[in-house]
Amino acid sequence: MNFTLTTLGSASALPTCDRYPSAHVINIRGRLFLIDCGEGCQIQLRRAGISFLKIEAIFVTHLHGDHIFGIYGLLSTMALMGRSASLTIYAPFMFSSILKHFNEMFADGVKFEIKHIVLSGKSKNLIYSTRNFEIYSFGLNHRIDTFGFLFKEKEPQRNIRKWLIERDKLTLREIALLKNGENVIRENGEVLENEYYTYLPFTPRSYAHCSDTAPFEGEADLVKGVSLLYHEATFMDDLESMAKATCHSTTYQAAKVARDANVGKLIVGHYSSRYSDLDKIIKEVREIFPNSELSKEGKVFEIPLNKKEQ
Repeated sequence: MNFTLTTLGSASALPTCDRYPSAHVINIRGRLFLIDCGEGCQIQLRRAGISFLKIEAIFVTHLHGDHIFGIYGLLSTMALMGRSASLTIYAPFMFSSILKHFNEMFADGVKFEIKHIVLSGKSKNLIYSTRNFEIYSFGLNHRIDTFGFLFKEKEPQRNIRKWLIERDKLTLREIALLKNGENVIRENGEVLENEYYTYLPFTPRSYAHCSDTAPFEGEADLVKGVSLLYHEATFMDDLESMAKATCHSTTYQAAKVARDANVGKLIVGHYSSRYSDLDKIIKEVREIFPNSELSKEGKVFEIPLNKKEQ
């Protein structure tokens, strides 16, 4: 049951020779989702060995160019490759104008439906749901409408402690009820407590993506306890005033969100082009939140499955 994050682009507004604009791919149980589509995204998808046609949906954090300039090319290539499955793009309201322009100018040969789901609101909103996981959007604090995303596995069905089946002569009906999370009351009044008779086979995993944003009240609550957090760290701490003026975050600010939210691991990215030595960036981040890593092109971060024993 895969749950991975692949970095395609870690740069901010100005790309460098070895850093591309923002783009990431989430693989959750074999299903692929693209977050942002900066210029050069197609090349990076090729290098990462990720199929264009297997991308089920695109999540656009906001409509600054370094996050969307690659989308025309990607849609056109999907058409050239014969895509027939519909594609849903979750993006702010004004993306409808961009999609309209694409359809008017470049949609010849596009045989698949492109749907636009409008993102809205500051609070956490459920926007996608399957039997095994859910995806939420939430508002960030940037110069224009900007959204973060939370990918979260659903709690699995509970497993029965097998040694108790024989000991307490559990019936099939009782087993089914217990596995569904219910307590069972027998005819003699005996209560079979679900927590005692069952256990979760694994701990549900989660990933939160906080792209361009300045710190804001309640941010840590939105990503509380996630297994893996991506947070932009455009500037180092000495440029906090510039971060504030541009509605971005510093290394320390990103690390403080991770610390306050008690996340499992922090990934930082969206670096200003002024920084060639990223070791200095991660050093600052780890002063506050030690379990942190740099986002780098082609790097894959795995959220391991934590299986539980009986």
